[in-house]
Amino acid sequence: MVLTEVEYLMNFLASHQVPTIQKKRHTYLTYHGLTEHYTYVLKDGIIKNSIILQDGREFNLSYIAKPDVISLLRDEVSKSTSQPFNVRIESETATFYQVDRVTFWHYVNSDVELQNYVKNYYRKKLSENIFRLQRMVMNGKKGAICSFIYSLIDLFGRKVQDGILIDFTVTNDDIAGFCGISSRSSVNRMVKELREDGVVSVQERKFVVHNVSYLLDQIAN
Repeated sequence: MVLTEVEYLMNFLASHQVPTIQKKRHTYLTYHGLTEHYTYVLKDGIIKNSIILQDGREFNLSYIAKPDVISLLRDEVSKSTSQPFNVRIESETATFYQVDRVTFWHYVNSDVELQNYVKNYYRKKLSENIFRLQRMVMNGKKGAICSFIYSLIDLFGRKVQDGILIDFTVTNDDIAGFCGISSRSSVNRMVKELREDGVVSVQERKFVVHNVSYLLDQIAN
């Protein structure tokens, strides 16, 4: 059986008895700008990355719901580095491998599979950043919201009888934070339009997507 790069990383950390820590929902693992001595790898749970803008608003970057390194790796020699973003736990609990930064880089430099993981990690993060910029700049507010909802399908989507259930609670405040929309009323209005047009509905505070093609059309426009 051939392991994926992430599976290899997780097995490597487990075999080297790297310690884990667990955090509860809506607590923070790291804060934007503070010095950190460790590299963290999400083992299980859901987290949200965000930064604080100059005007004090929180701008959401991404949800991470699968095992992965959750902070930028930076250089190989510094024992500590400032954290690039806030990491908040969004599931009931989340478990992380916690490894000293210098030790982590020692692991990487001595293992070809981990080196491949790191190279692909940076490629993936660059691609995700470009996609987020496109979502905000090129699609307008409604297109940004449609693009964001569409991105949730891959993370949390589950087929149900009348569509795709986003099996995770996402508030309008969260949507505003991810799409760079300062006015919550704008999000409320556009989500209402999507509901009235039959594109989505809300069941027990969770979105159900009924018309994926509509979302894709809005992203393409």
